[in-house]
Amino acid sequence: MLSQKTRYALKALLELAALPAGATLSSAAISARRTIPVKFLESILVELKRGGLVRGQRGRSGGYQLAQSTQVISFGAVVRLMEGPLALLPCVSVTQYRRCPDCADDRSCELRKIFREVRNSSAAILDGWTLADAQGKASPPEYVLGTSAQKKARRRTAPKEGSSNKGAARSSQAGAAARKAR
Repeated sequence: MLSQKTRYALKALLELAALPAGATLSSAAISARRTIPVKFLESILVELKRGGLVRGQRGRSGGYQLAQSTQVISFGAVVRLMEGPLALLPCVSVTQYRRCPDCADDRSCELRKIFREVRNSSAAILDGWTLADAQGKASPPEYVLGTSAQKKARRRTAPKEGSSNKGAARSSQAGAAARKAR
C-alpha cells in the first residue's frame, strides 16, 4: 500500500504539472489546493528536489516547479524515490537485491517466481504512466502481460473441453482476437 507521503508527493507533482511553463507555485498554495498539511508537504518537496523532480526558488516570487517535463516523470520514479524498491520480497528487487534468509534455493523458490512477476508487472505499469498521462495530455500506455500472466488469462477465457455452449466458445474466440489485436 502506498504511504500517505507518496500519495501527497504524487498530488503535489500533479499540481505542479498543471502550471504553465516557467510558472512556480508556493508550498502554501499547493497545500491549500490539494489539502496537504503544509509542514509535511515542505519535507516532501525537499525529497522531490533532492531526487531531481522539482526545483525550488526562494524569495518573494519564489516557489516550486517541475525540474523535468511531465512526459518524463513516471509514477514508478516517484514511488521508488519516496518508498524505495517496488519489490515485495528482497530477492526480486532490481535495485536492492538480497537473498531471503529463510530460502534454501532462490532459483527454485515458488514465492520468488510469483513475486518477480508481480514486481515486473507493477514496474511496467508504474514506469509506463507519466504525469502527462495522468493529466490526459498523452495517451495512456498499453501493457503487455508477462508470459505467465498471459497463460493464466488464456486459461480463464478458454472454453472447457466437451462444452457445447456455442456462446461461450464465441466469447472466448472474441477475447482471443481482441488480445491478438493489442
